[in-house]
Amino acid sequence: MKIAKIAVEAPLKTLLSYIIPEELQFIEIGSIVSVPLGRRQARGVVFEINTTVSEKIEKDDNSFQLKEVSGIDQEYSAAMIKNYLPWISWIAEYYFYPIGLVASLLFPPLEKKAKKTSRKKSAIPLVEKEIPFKMNPEQETIYQAISQNMNFSVHLLYGITGSGKTEVYLQLFDKIMQEGRKGLFLLPEISLTPQLVSRFAKRFGDKLSLIHSQLTDRERTQFWWDIVEGDKSILIGARSAMFCPIPNLGLIVVDEEHEASFKQDEKLKYHGRDTAIMLGKFLNCPVILGSATPSFESWQNGLQHKFQIHRLTKRVGTAVLPDVEVVDLKISKDRSKELGFPFWLSESLFNEMQIHLEEGSQIALFLNRRGMSQTVICPACGHTKECPNCDIKLTLHAHNHLTCHYCDYHESFKKKCSDCKEGEMEPLGVGTEAVEIEIKKQFPKARIARVDRDEIQNRLDMESIIEKMENHEIDILIGTQMISKGLDFPKLKLVGLLLADIGFNMPDFRSGEKSFQLLTQMSGRSGRHVKENEKPGKVILQTFNPENESIQFALQANYEGYAEYDLNNRKMLDYPPFGKIISFRIQSKHLDQAQQIAKKLAHRSFTLKDSNPKYEPIEILGPAESPIFKIRGDFRYQLLVKSKEKNLINQFVRQLLHDEKWVPSTTRIIIDVDPQNLL
Repeated sequence: MKIAKIAVEAPLKTLLSYIIPEELQFIEIGSIVSVPLGRRQARGVVFEINTTVSEKIEKDDNSFQLKEVSGIDQEYSAAMIKNYLPWISWIAEYYFYPIGLVASLLFPPLEKKAKKTSRKKSAIPLVEKEIPFKMNPEQETIYQAISQNMNFSVHLLYGITGSGKTEVYLQLFDKIMQEGRKGLFLLPEISLTPQLVSRFAKRFGDKLSLIHSQLTDRERTQFWWDIVEGDKSILIGARSAMFCPIPNLGLIVVDEEHEASFKQDEKLKYHGRDTAIMLGKFLNCPVILGSATPSFESWQNGLQHKFQIHRLTKRVGTAVLPDVEVVDLKISKDRSKELGFPFWLSESLFNEMQIHLEEGSQIALFLNRRGMSQTVICPACGHTKECPNCDIKLTLHAHNHLTCHYCDYHESFKKKCSDCKEGEMEPLGVGTEAVEIEIKKQFPKARIARVDRDEIQNRLDMESIIEKMENHEIDILIGTQMISKGLDFPKLKLVGLLLADIGFNMPDFRSGEKSFQLLTQMSGRSGRHVKENEKPGKVILQTFNPENESIQFALQANYEGYAEYDLNNRKMLDYPPFGKIISFRIQSKHLDQAQQIAKKLAHRSFTLKDSNPKYEPIEILGPAESPIFKIRGDFRYQLLVKSKEKNLINQFVRQLLHDEKWVPSTTRIIIDVDPQNLL
């Protein structure tokens, strides 16, 4: 009798055993089956097949009659899925997530339709094909080094902005396609611009597939089958694209690998970069991580020779880096006031904007905060407006409504203070919407556009903005970090970072690294096509803290110097990449329950640590209120487990969580392995 061990699409930690009936004896490892689960039918993936003489299994002194597999979904071949199963098992174990729910990510969102659907506007543009560019000596050296061994290895391609990393990727993809293999190109969602897709389309024509959240479910399903069944050779996508079971995968590229958005915050909290590396390991193909500002985890792995570091030190052709000027807002704000400007518009930036507009250049103004103002305050009593569901101040939009960016709560903005009934609420701080209004006032003839989550709702909105920038129908582009990645406009020659300080003082050990990366990436948008004998691009970096280390190193474009500085600080505290952190977030609608379970979890943690000498290197921090204590009505506490012994920490957490019956159903304990955000 054959028994199948199946990962059922349900929140269960283990595989379930089912009898394979006579009529389904052709079931094999990787088959997609339906099985009875309680009173319903559930989908599952076959991970193991064993032979037994009994229809019963022993469990906790009780004997259970096994149920039979109900049916098989023959839309998917077992061979298609089988190679990905060891990787799925690793993800489930490493991130403490139900294996059946991880396995369910291998499938497209909808059932297959035999007839291809026509798209109103293809997500992949029809463009004239181009031949590969001749690579410069640096690019050629890197191409040769990687292409000599196409088995599993990890390559960190560290290249300054505009240095031609994409051309190296394109030529390596070309190589594997000629060998009859397929490629996977991953970017953070924020970098998935039509410009990038167009660049690949020029080289590979109709051999591309595309998977990301801005596509419809039907489009994603169609693209999924296009790459799986062999019509297409390269899949471009956000982190979820790696779960598409691509046959004969020969190369994985993770571009902008430093981006925090590669880490999923909801449900399965996996890191796209780390899971992509493990996919390469299980499928024995090379993985390339590309960035102008690599994550310190990847950089340290390179320094320890776990990854191979390849450097691109010059911009492509004769293009030169922009000039950077730092403006101290503490000093400039008085002059701005004299001129009738808001504090964030310095005389230097205003003058440079005038010059560049007269010269016919384009300008980008960057502020990583949307809305009219950060919040509103009553000067008479100090009252501010807070979200009733979250421990967050409401943001003013369009002078007339207040919004929470966490739970989407809205209320009308009323001038009269609801607390003291005397004072009038006034905006405090600044957002992109307020910047747009002021810039229109200062430069009435300029054509201005804003890019933030309020203005850009879907792929078509972003495509429209990019098209207008390319056709020079926009003079000044104002935006959040949505404009800091992957965009390349020949006429963009001035970048203004309005408040570089945003992010410096976040209660997170990575805040300096993230700020440095954002400043460097945004500065890299300026003057990408300026030649040696031309006036270089310009960056005006405005800050209240010009002496901040992130700014000082960014000013010198000295990534390696800043990495050394920050890594030395982290090493003293065993923070990643020298140690490992697992975060527990305890949340409940009931404050006393969240508090009680957080204390109980801490007690269990300390008891487990004290009971076993091998857990001595484990450090337990907390419990404490999360920096944002309340979101969507949930009260949140945090407990961190930290250790230099990276393998030991997973063992500790597994033992700690072997029995969760003590946690009431109204409280959740959410585990985050290698957290990128501790808010």
